[in-house]
Amino acid sequence: MSLDFPRRRAAAAALTAALLVPLTACGNGTANSDIGAEPASSASGAARADLTVLAAASLTDVFKTAGAAYEKSHPGTGITFSFAGSQELAAQVKQGAPADALVTADTRTMGGLKADTGTPEIIARNRLVIATAEGNPDGIDDLEDLADPRLKVVLAAPEVPVGRYSKKILDARKITVKPVSQEPNVRAVLSKVELGEADAGIVYRTDATTAPDKIDAVEIPDAQNAIAEYPAATLKTSKNAEAAAEFVAWLSSPEAQKILRDAGFQQP
Repeated sequence: MSLDFPRRRAAAAALTAALLVPLTACGNGTANSDIGAEPASSASGAARADLTVLAAASLTDVFKTAGAAYEKSHPGTGITFSFAGSQELAAQVKQGAPADALVTADTRTMGGLKADTGTPEIIARNRLVIATAEGNPDGIDDLEDLADPRLKVVLAAPEVPVGRYSKKILDARKITVKPVSQEPNVRAVLSKVELGEADAGIVYRTDATTAPDKIDAVEIPDAQNAIAEYPAATLKTSKNAEAAAEFVAWLSSPEAQKILRDAGFQQP
């Protein structure tokens, strides 16, 4: 019997070691799916914040750059953008879409959401231009040319900020334009001209610069133009209120403002 005892102890130790292997493996990052697991954390150990930001379509390119810069300097925060016309974003907010911050292309839309947002801050301004095909083949020089019935002109719908701005400057000069279509956001207007489905359209200056090989921008004099303002605000339904407020505040920082200026946006 004394000869078998060491063998039994060795066998028991081996069995215990075998049982501990899978338990140790459950201690890695994949264990967050288990009941009672802690939230995902950043490298510093702080809880990670994943923000959803609803943003006007005209911010598509610049916010992708800004988002990457923000994530680099704020490793504990991830940013997901949802781009659409400001009126569509407002509808999403009113319907309770899960999001943390909102940036519109006009103060009017943001003003209609006072019950849903924090105090908005203007982060940028923009101006309108006439977008034409590269080389401006129809020789469009000014707003009056858009009334030519031979031209296919596309505008944003009047409930869209850029559509409302367009209507304002055309009405001010008593110019009647019969658009072939009215689009849900400024990027859709730009796309129609890019694809040759329209001869011209009114867009923001910054949108025209995103397609330099396909689009020419005809400047509209300041006296005939409209200034678009971009307010940013947190949403009261945010589950990451502190992180959302930090991102909105960052949009007015020198780093973010340089990114906006480099993309052609004007100072707030």
